[in-house]
Amino acid sequence: MQDKRKAYEEKLEAQYEEWNAQIALLKAKADKAKAEAKIEYYKNIEALQHKHEEAGTKLHELKIAGDEAWEDVKTGAEKAWDEVKTAYHHVASKFK
Repeated sequence: MQDKRKAYEEKLEAQYEEWNAQIALLKAKADKAKAEAKIEYYKNIEALQHKHEEAGTKLHELKIAGDEAWEDVKTGAEKAWDEVKTAYHHVASKFK
């Protein structure tokens, strides 16, 4: 169980770091936008960052959870991950 748990946590950690990079790319694209669009882009990016931070909190909770609580925390983390993924795709689609 410990190996499976560790692998799962590492997978989430890698995805979290990937989102950091993707958010940075979105910010770079927003910086190049015209003033009106830039405001809208940054508003969307800010909402995405908020979801990202919530996912980071869930990841931390997952790492420190005891064996008894781990499955429950995992469920919450998966929900947070889905929300970040949805928010990312929503924001990224506005840049196309």
